[in-house]
Amino acid sequence: MSMQAMEGVIAVDDPRAEDVRALLAVHLAFARANSPPEDVHALDVDDLVDPAVTFFSYRADGRLIAIGALRHLDREHGELKSMHTAREARGRRVGRAMLAHLIAEARARGYQRLSLETGTMAAFAPARAIYAEAGFVPCEPFGSYFHSPNSVCMTLALGSPETP
Repeated sequence: MSMQAMEGVIAVDDPRAEDVRALLAVHLAFARANSPPEDVHALDVDDLVDPAVTFFSYRADGRLIAIGALRHLDREHGELKSMHTAREARGRRVGRAMLAHLIAEARARGYQRLSLETGTMAAFAPARAIYAEAGFVPCEPFGSYFHSPNSVCMTLALGSPETP
């Protein structure tokens, strides 16, 4: 059975908004509860207002149901950050819709590659599965990431903006 994503709007948003801060707090608590401190790479509000980061929200009927961000690494490489779906919206393809939006945005920017870091623990298995389904494959650590048994880096080759 094919399930469509919840109806909603994905748009650039302010990570300082009250409801966004609340969902980010849940995201950070999840990361901290499931990773040792040296392997928690989740961004807080201050990091998300960095000019190199574009923050997006997914809202349905005005309610915040998911977040995600793109961080500019260089002209050809972007990083996926802060992907999180509110508990009540899980299982409704919301995370996949946000991921598709971020991939499309990365392509529109002309990035040749979009990468991410996530945990290797069981709690992160659903995220890894969504990324793999979208074509992300394991890669060497990039940027300031390092080899760790608790962390996996993944990347997606995007090609040119005209590539479907």
